[in-house]
Amino acid sequence: QVQLVESGGGLVQAGSSLRLSCAASGRTFSNYAMGWFRQAPGKERAFVAAISWSRVRISYADSVNGRFTVSRDNTKNTVYLQMNSLKPEDTAVYYCAAAPGSLLGPRPDYWGQGTQVTVSS
Repeated sequence: QVQLVESGGGLVQAGSSLRLSCAASGRTFSNYAMGWFRQAPGKERAFVAAISWSRVRISYADSVNGRFTVSRDNTKNTVYLQMNSLKPEDTAVYYCAAAPGSLLGPRPDYWGQGTQVTVSS
């Protein structure tokens, strides 16, 4: 049974930093892209960042580029999202996702349960 378990969310002030983690289990995630989506209240789920197994392909949404950094530790089947200079508009439930291949795509095969990030002004 594949599981993606996120951690690291919380309530912070604008300008602060948070690091999200996502531990994957239940299969080998070699040659899987992993990454993050988020869903703000009243909005659709949106892509945030993704990283390929080899770490060669990394992509970010324009809204977070330069502030967020995605990384992964393949020995631990874990993907991270370092979020700096957080803004109130970053408030959302953040979901970890995984998909075969080097690209995450809009509909990854696997999803985590989500972790809440709230940024106060």
